[in-house]
Amino acid sequence: MKVLLCGASGFIGGRISQTLTLAGHHVVPARSARHGKPGEGLVADFNLDTDSATWLPRLAGIEAVVNAVGVLRDSRQRPIQAVHEATPKALFDACVQAGIRRVIQISALGIEGSATRYAQTKLAAERHLLGYNSEDRLDGIVLRPSIVFGAGGDSSKLFMGLAQSPALLLPQAVIQARVQPVAVQDLAQAVARLLGPALDVKGILACVGPAPLTLAEFIASLRAQLGKRPARTMSLPDVLTQLSARIGDQIPSLPWCSDSLAMLGQDNVAPAQPFMDVLGRTPVAPADLVKTSWR
Repeated sequence: MKVLLCGASGFIGGRISQTLTLAGHHVVPARSARHGKPGEGLVADFNLDTDSATWLPRLAGIEAVVNAVGVLRDSRQRPIQAVHEATPKALFDACVQAGIRRVIQISALGIEGSATRYAQTKLAAERHLLGYNSEDRLDGIVLRPSIVFGAGGDSSKLFMGLAQSPALLLPQAVIQARVQPVAVQDLAQAVARLLGPALDVKGILACVGPAPLTLAEFIASLRAQLGKRPARTMSLPDVLTQLSARIGDQIPSLPWCSDSLAMLGQDNVAPAQPFMDVLGRTPVAPADLVKTSWR
């Protein structure tokens, strides 16, 4: 297939691009003017391209679309409402107008019931896409991964950094929250299969590892895989947790803020079997993530 891949220069999008190319697809990267090589793919701006008329001519000859664009926090440089909601909606509208049936949207697990702007804008794009499914105008699928682990991922660097420490001071909610980390290569392979043997799968698919564990257990597992002794884990008082998040709110370059605290403080788990069915195998287990994904 000739596949338009939005976000091809990112952590997840880059791995999807490699995997689709190896699977024999022709990947057309949609990149910002700041990324990629001149003349490679097409230039698109998710900050500004909120009109389907802008996207429609870009879809000539395209057979499927994958959107892997995302930001954690709202900023003047990357307004989250445009990046997560308005521009994806315009892209989906253009796909309908162009007659492109297969659209894959990379979203996130745990956004339902969350009041964060990240969650609300992601949900709005999902509902727009799935609305076209219900009208039989698209064969769209929303992928909702738990924590995506792999070399080059910002959150993966954070967790690997924490795993190096012999003592951890973590918010109680973060210590208790359950996650199902998924290897970035498993997520990318799922996208490839959804453009091949699993082409008939539609709707929402949680992309998760084989079993849940708490964030504290996840960090401990990474530490063990590094050959280190168990760390001492202590609970950060709630007042300091809230203060640190509010400080992070004032520093846009930091991944830690009130929204990230809210998202990390809730369970991020789902049944693994549907994802296994798409992959055709068991996903990488947490105990094997370092040797299989940290390279």
